[in-house]
Amino acid sequence: MFDQYGTVVDIQTGLTEAATPFLRAKGWTGNPSAFVTWWRRTHFENSMIDALLLKEHTPYREIGQRSLAYVLDRAGIPYRMEEVRALVAEIERLRPFPEVPEALARLQKRYRLAVLSNGDPDMLEAAKPHHGVAFDRLISVAVANSFKPHAATYATAAEIMGVDPSRVLFIANHAFDCIGAKAAGMRTAFIDRRRRPFGATPHQPDLMVPSMRELADLMA
Repeated sequence: MFDQYGTVVDIQTGLTEAATPFLRAKGWTGNPSAFVTWWRRTHFENSMIDALLLKEHTPYREIGQRSLAYVLDRAGIPYRMEEVRALVAEIERLRPFPEVPEALARLQKRYRLAVLSNGDPDMLEAAKPHHGVAFDRLISVAVANSFKPHAATYATAAEIMGVDPSRVLFIANHAFDCIGAKAAGMRTAFIDRRRRPFGATPHQPDLMVPSMRELADLMA
């Protein structure tokens, strides 16, 4: 079971490529990649706030639009909401990391492959022709009424797949996601593309590999 954004598809590069001409046209001279990092961190913070409120789940797309608009306001960049919606929609067109299609094709010969993503169901469907991976199941956290790493998201995903959580290997490029899955009873693999420490937590990953290729070498 895979996280999608940042694990299967390269969200940082894709959004930076989309944001760069927009920011330049607005006369903003900062680093577009740093802007995207600011946007993504704000999105993550707002997602966690939404999960902790224990209210009706807010769609990922809406959280993204609020977060991007906030960052544009903070940066003093003028915008129209249709521009915000267009930039957030670029998430649906992200490309996979270069090694991912071949690695997942090898894994699929032996395992069922699923996605558990914070993305909305229609966003996950729209992304399929762009990443080209034929997952056996696409699961949005919307079915659990919360964003990851809420325990209900992992438990619900395992139930949908018809397996005990202990039978799932959850794969992510984000420590928080591996921690959430491990705490929910899954086994985990951390894709350490950015060469960063995982951090001190009792929920350490079962595997740590530099890319999906090495994961396939171990598992396929």
